[in-house]
Amino acid sequence: MIPFGVGVVVIVAILLFMSLKVFREYERAVVFLLGRFQAVRGPGLIIIFPVIQQTVRVDLRTRVFDVPPQDVITRDNVSVKVNAVVYFRVVDPQLAIIQVANFNEATSQLAQTTLRAILGKHELDELLAEREKLNQDIQTVLDHQTDAWGIKVSNVEIKHVDINETMIRAIARQAEAERERRAKVIHAEGELQASEKLLAAAEMLAKRSEAMQLRYLQTLTQIAGDKASTIVFPVPMDVLGPLLGKK
Repeated sequence: MIPFGVGVVVIVAILLFMSLKVFREYERAVVFLLGRFQAVRGPGLIIIFPVIQQTVRVDLRTRVFDVPPQDVITRDNVSVKVNAVVYFRVVDPQLAIIQVANFNEATSQLAQTTLRAILGKHELDELLAEREKLNQDIQTVLDHQTDAWGIKVSNVEIKHVDINETMIRAIARQAEAERERRAKVIHAEGELQASEKLLAAAEMLAKRSEAMQLRYLQTLTQIAGDKASTIVFPVPMDVLGPLLGKK
């Protein structure tokens, strides 16, 4: 038979071994004493008394999960499928364990409903052109709602916006029409600026006969450089007048 004293030592050693728990730097222990919350401990070596104390291990590292594709109807009644990725972490282990049964599942479901609610308030053009702003709006709403669970949503990224073929063709036609409109506007603005410059030049030439003479001489110089064998160039009387008057 094993002596009583040796048996007690063995039992104490086993209980002590079972009481020692090691938590890594990114882990915390939510400790309950007889079912009631007692403390958050860790990291490192902690002692937990069996039977009367229980622990729940909580990972504080950033978690990432994909939001499944959601059917979203935009404000301009366009049906699209949108999926996203959410980055979050536990900042208060006590709330994450006590306030919600499964904070991973709860955050995922909340992200899906928030994604549909936020994107449904915007038009398709905004979904395609203002993705950064929409990411920030979704992240702000999610972070506010998960704060009671001890969860910090650090980032939300919309990954894909899937549009049906009919809408893609309509967007392409709209973009082409917009490019044509801009080209016509730019051409009209160029014609307007050119006409204004020509009018100003004509007014200047009409006021100063010397400028008109210089312009004709410049034109003669340009024509002289051509390879044409015969050049007929009209000379206005206001240019010859000063020369004829000297006779």
